[in-house]
Amino acid sequence: MNVTEPQDGDRGQVGIGTLIIFIAMVLVAAVAAGVLINTAGMLEAKASDTSTDAQSQVSNHIVAVSATGEVNADGTGVNRVNLTLMQAAGAGDIDLSKASFEWVSDSAAVTLSHDDSAVSLINMSGDSNTTLNDRSDRIRVSINVTSPQVEGTHLAEGEEAMLQIVDQSGAKTLYGVNVPQSISDEEYVVV
Repeated sequence: MNVTEPQDGDRGQVGIGTLIIFIAMVLVAAVAAGVLINTAGMLEAKASDTSTDAQSQVSNHIVAVSATGEVNADGTGVNRVNLTLMQAAGAGDIDLSKASFEWVSDSAAVTLSHDDSAVSLINMSGDSNTTLNDRSDRIRVSINVTSPQVEGTHLAEGEEAMLQIVDQSGAKTLYGVNVPQSISDEEYVVV
């Protein structure tokens, strides 16, 4: 039996090759781990943003404290609808100047903003702030239904309309406007 003894130089060649392959595998694993950590960080940031937006849409609701209609001079309909609004419990700051007001009636379906002449926002405390910051704030939204942007004419006795307010976070508040059947002797009516 003829067995050759490995020389010291042969052993070194095998050891260095194995070491090079091992280092290459460690480097590839480190790069892959870096990519995975980076991707996980981006996904976490997106998930956090999405959950914040979803929470705002669920919790940022507006409550209509009161709603009145201003009766026209001949007593046949309502020219202006006034809603006094406040924050719902647990809601964050709601800037009504950034909200949209969607008016739907038998004769009109329009989306209005604070900049439109048919919409006015009045802070009940007398200042010019249009943001509901806490539950004691009250802001009146007034919709001129006789404006050409909205109806072009008044809401007659017995007519109905819907007002949907969509705030800056996307939360929606819906209010049904119902003009009473008889309003001839009134200056203001509850709608």
